[in-house]
Amino acid sequence: MSSTCSGSAEGGAARRRAGDRGAVTAELALALPVLLAVTAGLVWLLAVAVAQVRTVDAAREAARALARGDDVGEALALGEQVAPDGVRLSVSASGDRVVVRARGRVSGPGGLFGVLPGATVRAQAVAITEGRSGGGPEGGGP
Repeated sequence: MSSTCSGSAEGGAARRRAGDRGAVTAELALALPVLLAVTAGLVWLLAVAVAQVRTVDAAREAARALARGDDVGEALALGEQVAPDGVRLSVSASGDRVVVRARGRVSGPGGLFGVLPGATVRAQAVAITEGRSGGGPEGGGP
């Protein structure tokens, strides 16, 4: 009796395995596009995050240069070297403060992910200008 019982169990397992043929292929066919979409989304987020960090750095570098007393053109050129393509810098001053704003639209990561949309990035940096009195500490000497 045990031989017939084990035989029928083996036959049922064989029938189940035969019916499952192609199931892994179908699951992979459904899961692979989802995995690719998630990967593309993560690559896009990473590219936008890097562009945002570079935009903040560009505004900060330009504001620091202006606070040191550098020429506006030189400071903007320094900031634009750091900024990603498509980001523009603007400067405003009020009293002893200088404000640099960076804003622009950056494209997606490119390459195979070139179809992904771009994003708008913006940043602002404020710096207090350094006093430029000639001579050192209050006595004027070293």
